[in-house]
Amino acid sequence: MNMFDVAGKKAIVTGATRGLGRGMAEGLLEGGAEVVVIGTKERGTAGHPGALDVADEYTAKGYKCHGLAANLDTLEAGEDAFKKAVSLLGGGLDILIVAHGIQRRHQSNEFPADEWHEVIGTNLDSVFGLARPASDLFVKKAQADGVVPITNGPKKCYGKIILIASMASFFGGKTVPAYASAKGGVAQLTKCMSNDLLGYGININALAPGYMDTEMNAALTDPANPRFMELTNRIPAHRWGTGDDMKGPALFLSSDASNYLGGAVIPVDGGYLVM
Repeated sequence: MNMFDVAGKKAIVTGATRGLGRGMAEGLLEGGAEVVVIGTKERGTAGHPGALDVADEYTAKGYKCHGLAANLDTLEAGEDAFKKAVSLLGGGLDILIVAHGIQRRHQSNEFPADEWHEVIGTNLDSVFGLARPASDLFVKKAQADGVVPITNGPKKCYGKIILIASMASFFGGKTVPAYASAKGGVAQLTKCMSNDLLGYGININALAPGYMDTEMNAALTDPANPRFMELTNRIPAHRWGTGDDMKGPALFLSSDASNYLGGAVIPVDGGYLVM
């Protein structure tokens, strides 16, 4: 038995048109899963493809991929996108990866209220809007099999939920009070939901990316920015991460190899956190 096999699984990945989300969606597709990729636009440009563009690209390569556009900025928007994505999968689901997010930077004493609500709505509220109905679907699958937590905890897995935390889940950062608050919330949400639902055979864990070479960090990855080398020199791996670096951890958490793991917040950071 290949414990890391995800062939035939049905998955949803948000933030999947670029960056880390796309890397994880691609990893699942390469592993044989059927995936709904969710992005903010249906169609985009060559450098910034929309959800349908990404789905078309992978479908042309022989993968089972669907695209869905959704503006995930509230709890209700998350719930609505979840329903539509599950419908595209024919009503079934095995894996949910919530990888969308935004960043806004201001000194804490000057942080605008509207941007606070924007970041919290996107990076925390909508995350629960997706994770809650996914967990409910998985609980119902477990109950249909007669699973009753405490009296007969299952060895079989009924669903995987992977949230994306951050280094900001461990420390505060600077000029990112809303982002740090949201990502701290994601880490705690991971732990609480796991405590509630692991007895149903539902694995809820989080990945915490370190400094990644993505569009969100474009200002920091500019070699002209003095912080670029400062940060690079603190990473024991001596390089910034990419979407490809998220594939292995995402596949592990999506597969039976992680069936006894719950509430973990796993750094994927090139060793940054322990430096």
